[in-house]
Amino acid sequence: MTPIARGAWTVEALVTAGAWLLAILWVLPLAYAVWTAFHPGEYSTRFALDAPLTLQNFRNAWAAAPFARYFANTVALVTLVLAVQLVLGTLAGYAFARYEFAGRDIAFWLVLVQLMITPDILIVENYDTMSRLGLVDTVPAIGLPYMASAFGIFLLRQTFKTVPRELEEAARVEGASGLQILWKVYVPLAKPVYVAWGLVSVSFQWNNFLWPLVITNSVESRPLTVGLQVFSSTDQGIDWSIICAATLLTAAPLLVAFLIFQRQFVQSFMRAGIR
Repeated sequence: MTPIARGAWTVEALVTAGAWLLAILWVLPLAYAVWTAFHPGEYSTRFALDAPLTLQNFRNAWAAAPFARYFANTVALVTLVLAVQLVLGTLAGYAFARYEFAGRDIAFWLVLVQLMITPDILIVENYDTMSRLGLVDTVPAIGLPYMASAFGIFLLRQTFKTVPRELEEAARVEGASGLQILWKVYVPLAKPVYVAWGLVSVSFQWNNFLWPLVITNSVESRPLTVGLQVFSSTDQGIDWSIICAATLLTAAPLLVAFLIFQRQFVQSFMRAGIR
């Protein structure tokens, strides 16, 4: 083996070892949560192959807090936000990709500025706005600041720019209007991107914690993240088996969705590069 080949092999081996190390470090907390959730409390701090399996932790967690209400609030939240984001993102992305108008590039760059501003910076202003609108402690108040997604607009704009103009011209010859062209030509060709964007949007809203914690005060409007935090607080006592079971209950829908759509998720971002 030549020195160059030996050096390349060494670098590849180090990269592989580093990747495996990061993967193990990432999966360890999840593995601990799964182990603890499916075993009695006395096995939460020790590993024994003969430890009995149980689902009682999940039953106890579900009965100890109004998780049904938390799930309903979270599903309503992510559905509302995603629906509005899809409509606004599709219309804005189509306009930026295919229409010529004064100040288009400036407007697009202003939209991208949103990507550079973390939502946490705007918590005070957003709370003041929700208070003026009378929406404090409601599900719409949680989602309203996120309904115009700069990331979604950018992603769809890049995708729509890859659609051949010949398809649009052929549709116009057939007498299709602008909205018909968008609905029948552009949207079907962007389905993988919509799937990926939907997963990103849903996962972000499902896991969002700080803003829902600030804007909600009651069980009637709390999402899962805030409800789980209240459930696992020291005032409720610490039982790691039940806490891990509750954590898996809240994370399971996202894990299942990602496993189902992981191929579309990866492929869409590979296709939507900057053009």
